[in-house]
Amino acid sequence: MTLRVLINGVEADGVVPVTDSSVLRGDGCFEVIRSYAGRPFAMQDHLDRLDRSAKALEIALPDRQDLVRWVEQAAASCDDCLVRVVVTRGPAMAGISGESIVIVFAHALGKGGGPATLLPVPAPWHSAGAEWELAGAKVLSYAPNMAATRRAIAEGFGDALLTTIEGVMLEGPTFSVAWVVDGVIETPGLEMGILDSITRRVMLELASELGIEVVEGTWDLDRLDRAQEAMALSTVREIQPVSAIGRRGFHEGPVTADLARLFYQRLY
Repeated sequence: MTLRVLINGVEADGVVPVTDSSVLRGDGCFEVIRSYAGRPFAMQDHLDRLDRSAKALEIALPDRQDLVRWVEQAAASCDDCLVRVVVTRGPAMAGISGESIVIVFAHALGKGGGPATLLPVPAPWHSAGAEWELAGAKVLSYAPNMAATRRAIAEGFGDALLTTIEGVMLEGPTFSVAWVVDGVIETPGLEMGILDSITRRVMLELASELGIEVVEGTWDLDRLDRAQEAMALSTVREIQPVSAIGRRGFHEGPVTADLARLFYQRLY
């Protein structure tokens, strides 16, 4: 259920022109911010990443103070919900003029409970560390990622774990991943072209507070044979235990539980 919609700061009914770049080209960027008790979490971090994405796309953003106000207005319309900020390039057809559009809207949270189950899915579209113009940008074009999710669900899993063709672990379609080997947290490094997840950043901070070693790097799927725990990290999932990745099973262990506990303490 959509709770509130603002288009360029004006209360709206959610209508975007059919000629817009988001409709015709998937040309734009976005952020998803979690609202807890009407307060957006890590808003400035999300808006910083939005700014980097927009710059990579060469799309001008409104003033930061306007974006903050719009996000706070949307968050105030709900308790525990998601606030999405979608930035489009504007009209995508010749002969139609116009500027970029910023859509900010709040909607109810649809997160399911329980541990995640993931199917490894090769992602030939993923940059996997190769340099390109939109490296690290959170762009609208998520169709390949969503196809991976549908494939995983069709095979009885909750979601996908994207890998290179060679089987090197990357990230989920909409989340980061980490696992625990003998008390050490391991996670794919940003040099692999994965999104600089805000929740992943928080996890790294919390691990430091707990005195837990974290190693960021490059690992094949076989590395999971040595793992005792695994976790999925995102704005929606927060720090979620993973009970299965393909044929490999995991218990909800103490490292994931401690990280989740500290995460909730930071929220409230």
